[in-house]
Amino acid sequence: MRKIVLIVTVVALAAGGGLWWSRRGPDTTAASTTTSSSVTLASTTTTTPRPLPVCFSETKPAAPGHAAIPIEICKPWQAKDTWSGRTPSVYTTSFTPNATQPSVVAYAAWIRTSTTDLALYLGYLGPGTTTLSRGPEEVPPPVTNRLLATFNSGFYEKDAAFGFYVNHTLYFPMVNGLATVVRYTNGRVDIVRWTGGARPGANIAMARQNLPLLVNGGVATPLSANNAAWGSTLGGVPAVWRSALGVDANGNLIYVAAPAQTSSMLAALMARLHAVRAMQLDINPEWPVFITYGASGAKGAALDVANPNQIATRFLYVSTKDFFAVYVTRKPGEAQPW
Repeated sequence: MRKIVLIVTVVALAAGGGLWWSRRGPDTTAASTTTSSSVTLASTTTTTPRPLPVCFSETKPAAPGHAAIPIEICKPWQAKDTWSGRTPSVYTTSFTPNATQPSVVAYAAWIRTSTTDLALYLGYLGPGTTTLSRGPEEVPPPVTNRLLATFNSGFYEKDAAFGFYVNHTLYFPMVNGLATVVRYTNGRVDIVRWTGGARPGANIAMARQNLPLLVNGGVATPLSANNAAWGSTLGGVPAVWRSALGVDANGNLIYVAAPAQTSSMLAALMARLHAVRAMQLDINPEWPVFITYGASGAKGAALDVANPNQIATRFLYVSTKDFFAVYVTRKPGEAQPW
């Protein structure tokens, strides 16, 4: 008997975006590699890269006597910086990673690195104790007209030794083998396994380390399965708020934060978001945060991670811990605001 595969695509769009539903016959292909129309509609191109959709599958009940049919759901992204007058550089989305836990929502952001400057700032405590100048410890007020987003960084240095380098200053020596977000002097950003020794070379403008790589080659690393290797959790429970930063195949950054995550679950999220390499950032309820701004001057600040422990004006005043900021770039390789 001939097998018939029925493909029906329904696009449901609300203001600002909605769900894309694709009803298909049996398919065991992972969502991140599927070639259905709901994926290719928003696929990355070499001329104007955009974030790939976040896709996952659910099995919907069929009529009595018929096999259940997989339903693929793809969430689109929303541009957050249309006010800048340029091609949007920051997109966000949210989705439910596991249909059996509908109350657990993951929050993701995508940052176009070719049109932005990634900056790193110390807080008044994080990343750790130092006699060196800590800099502004907040977003410098004179450059809020270029500010697109801010988000949390990683652990305190006392909790996990790591390197921290910014503004021509080495606050903590780099450690070979650790996951590192790097900004080069030509403006390019990457996440790498560090092999450059204790001090960054002359071509590096910023480097921040935190634990080993969580994702490498687009798949979870073996270490990601060892939850104990990824930091102490509040109350000792394995699944807590966690955040991560990755890079996609086009060199753009991907951020994710979600509650009730183990290290392996976080790695799976980053792989689903098409990260080729990723690192864990901070964990536990107090720290994950991603903020976008609705207008020049840091106006219209909005929490894009629904973490009740955060406020949208964080980083516009002196911060406890170090953090990242994303600015509209003026020229490739320019020094970060300080």
